[in-house]
Amino acid sequence: MFQKNIYIERRNALRKFFKKGIIIIPGNSESPMSYDDNCYPFVQDSTFLYFFGLNDPNFIGVLDIDNNIDYIFGKDYSIDDIIWMGPQESIANQALKVGIENFKDIDTLNSFLLNKNNILFTEQYRAENILTLSKLLKINPLEFNKFISEDLKKAIIKLRNTKSSLEIEEIEKAVNVTRDMHLEAMKTIKPGMKEYELTAALEYICTKNNCLPSFHTICTINGETLHNHSQNNILKDGDLLLLDCGARLENGYCGDMTTVFPVSGKFSPVQKQFYNILIKMFNKAEEIIKPNITYKSVHLEVCRVLLEEFKKINLVKGSIENMLEAGVYGLFLPHGLGHMLGLDVHDMENFGEDYVGYDHTSSRSNLLGLKSLRLARILEPGFVFTVEPGIYFIPELIKKYKSENKFIEYVNYDEVEKYIGQVGIRYEGDFVITESGNRRLGKTMPKTVEEIENILEKRN
Repeated sequence: MFQKNIYIERRNALRKFFKKGIIIIPGNSESPMSYDDNCYPFVQDSTFLYFFGLNDPNFIGVLDIDNNIDYIFGKDYSIDDIIWMGPQESIANQALKVGIENFKDIDTLNSFLLNKNNILFTEQYRAENILTLSKLLKINPLEFNKFISEDLKKAIIKLRNTKSSLEIEEIEKAVNVTRDMHLEAMKTIKPGMKEYELTAALEYICTKNNCLPSFHTICTINGETLHNHSQNNILKDGDLLLLDCGARLENGYCGDMTTVFPVSGKFSPVQKQFYNILIKMFNKAEEIIKPNITYKSVHLEVCRVLLEEFKKINLVKGSIENMLEAGVYGLFLPHGLGHMLGLDVHDMENFGEDYVGYDHTSSRSNLLGLKSLRLARILEPGFVFTVEPGIYFIPELIKKYKSENKFIEYVNYDEVEKYIGQVGIRYEGDFVITESGNRRLGKTMPKTVEEIENILEKRN
């Protein structure tokens, strides 16, 4: 939790977008795994955290624009709660810590909203919040999204997209824990382990630092499956492991990084060849990222590097410009280059990528790879995001395109098929836009073949 003036300033900044009305921002409740008292780890709604700072369940925040008053609605702790949980600080006192003097019992929210006009709220991803707001506002929950405020959503995104120096400090803490998770995996990996055993070792670092994983850890020797959550394979010499994981601090800020490294400790010639191309792609992005250019243009320049390098080894042929226009790169890089990062690992994705990551300069493409670009807009100082190029030889996709003669004038499919099963890699770092360029967040991270092999040589 930040100092209370931070939350007051954030709410006042949001208030300035509106001349009148009531803004409702629900927090999250506990989410049962199998019954009411057996819940998933609690994760607070990130917008509620941003404006109200309280990290416990069952709160609703309200900004009364007309009267310039902020409220927290909730249910204070009963003696039954205290029996199970021990003494608790009152909600009223917690509210004071974030600059709110008006704590009200949540049962009074219905009467508070009675006869109020211009009630503003955004779409919700939790069914219980949809039902709660629908009941309060007497709307059909099946038509909930018809009543959301586009102006409120856009105002929240505008404020949250630009990170303050304090936020960047917190994100960098999460990035450093994420870094330690990756280094622990490199120091622990050995032939004969199961993927889930390696996950257990690296997630220990997360828990040790009072963090949760910021998303479901991807730890796999089948990196050509982009979000491979299966972790049952036995690691063998010759395998290349892809690790995509991150830490989420108690206050909500997230890190997200991807590395790849050989189980044997040494990259094979083929693995080294493609890994070096991958790092050239990453370095190109790091070299050109700066304010006032679009991230879509960065993505395309990274794809240019991929095509240029693939042309050198006879995987593709023809004009690079024509291949870029046709979207040939999507066969080998079917995802976008990165996404916003903050209180969510894909920051504010609950509001929709087209609102968070796009602006008047960019629109969603239908080309494979480019259509999955989560961030395309003009970059501004204070934006925090990931850079994550990848190279994949996906058997089903290659087979499909070849059978359809798709890109037949550009792709040497016989050569491409030689690498099926050998390459599924990506490398990811977290960046902030500065006034003149960019800065990679966190302590130095191993990147080159030599740096990674050096760490693996010293493993336990």
